[in-house]
Amino acid sequence: MAELQLQKTAYAYRNKYQTVQALKGVDYQFESGRFYALVGRSGSGKTTLLSLLAGLDFPTEGKVLFNGKPTAELDCDEYRRDDVAVIYQSYNLFPLLTVLENVTYPLELKKTPLTEAKAIAKEKLLSVGLDEGHAGGAKIILADEPTGNLDEENGAVVVSILQRLAHEDGYCVIVVTHDMGIADKADEVIRLSDGRIVSSESAADVG
Repeated sequence: MAELQLQKTAYAYRNKYQTVQALKGVDYQFESGRFYALVGRSGSGKTTLLSLLAGLDFPTEGKVLFNGKPTAELDCDEYRRDDVAVIYQSYNLFPLLTVLENVTYPLELKKTPLTEAKAIAKEKLLSVGLDEGHAGGAKIILADEPTGNLDEENGAVVVSILQRLAHEDGYCVIVVTHDMGIADKADEVIRLSDGRIVSSESAADVG
């Protein structure tokens, strides 16, 4: 069964002047071990879709299913705590990673060899009473422009981490991005326009 599934998912909201149909009857399945890129112009529905997948809001029509159960029927505080992690453009920590991985990450950016970086990170954690067993359990990663505030080199490191989490650790990774460099690394590129999915294809086909 797909880990996350959209069934005729629609979302509408009212602004000062009109009712806006942000999503219009979207159907899709997202599976573990896959890296997805959501692309499209501003206003196409990408961020709305990410919010619904995160359980931050619910569809006004249709369903978002997590392991076959509608998110509207879940304890969404528990869902966001245990099952899904959201990374924003202005993030400071990766909530899905262990404490050790969060501390190791900036050392990797400085080109410290991984074995040395982990040893330094463990030492620092122990010095403040933490150990590498402190972990996040989420297996779904939702990221909104995760490289938006990074230079090209550091952005590439983030994309590499997301790829590894999907392909080696079995996470379901879904990224909203305007950066086609990220889309090129995804397993599937989902293009939205005017609240609808207008195409879905492998990155190889897009390239």
